[in-house]
Amino acid sequence: MPDQLSRNPSTSPAGTPAPGQRADARNNRARLLQAARDAYALDGTDVPSSAIARRAGVGAATLYRHFPTRDSLIAAAFSEQLGQCIATVDEALKDDDPWRGLRTALTKVCRMQAEDRGFSAAFLAEFPDAPDVRRERTRAESGLARLVQRAKETGQLRKDFDTSDVTLLLLANNGVLRDSPAASMAASRRLLAYFLQSCRPTDDTPLPAPAPLRLDDLYRAPRRTG
Repeated sequence: MPDQLSRNPSTSPAGTPAPGQRADARNNRARLLQAARDAYALDGTDVPSSAIARRAGVGAATLYRHFPTRDSLIAAAFSEQLGQCIATVDEALKDDDPWRGLRTALTKVCRMQAEDRGFSAAFLAEFPDAPDVRRERTRAESGLARLVQRAKETGQLRKDFDTSDVTLLLLANNGVLRDSPAASMAASRRLLAYFLQSCRPTDDTPLPAPAPLRLDDLYRAPRRTG
């Protein structure tokens, strides 16, 4: 069944439960969200909506009543992770040591990527029907830029570091993820360690020009329907 608007949606486009929703409808919604989280964690967000419905033990019509579009399901499924990511950046900005704050934020975000294959897509995809997700992602991007600027101003980060280098790191980290969770975590930790060492102002050799990257470049691949 293609991704389309239901004629009788029981949620907002972002997947928020409708007021007064019946208990059985709430249970179905919870089952759909858990099924989506489990499937996305294993295979990313290309999992067809029909497969999510089967995994939850409900019909496709039920899925589309709760989540009219694929994006509304993805946004709802990963709302908790999005909140964790925002909190990570906010907490890092409170750190009196700018380098430690930046390092901690990058470490936590990279770990979230390694633990959940759907995280990059969910956090960094475009969600036309979920302005709250876009707003929160913009907030995170702004926070990361402030972390970078603070570390540069205190001389703890090389002067030619660019905010787009954070996107470069996340792209690379996404690329080293493997089917084995242990292998993914090991590869992610090693990649991050190399990256952080290269960021310190110990080498005057200039870097090539920054790549024209934004956070939403992490997830631009076309997604399947159905």
